[in-house]
Amino acid sequence: MATTIQVSQELLCTLKERKLYNKESYEEIIWDALEDSMELSDETKRRIKLAEEDIKAGRIYSLDEVKKELGL
Repeated sequence: MATTIQVSQELLCTLKERKLYNKESYEEIIWDALEDSMELSDETKRRIKLAEEDIKAGRIYSLDEVKKELGL
């Protein structure tokens, strides 16, 4: 169910400035802003920790290394 909210002119101008493309809805802009402050899921935290361990252990490849391996 859609609803109407009231915002100040200043907030409206700020929301308009955040649009990535002309037809982006204000709802999309608000969700994007909220996403930045939302808690990461346990699964995401676990994967980040694993990735950090891979980096520390040197189990990573640069883009150049991958291109060379693929013959690009």
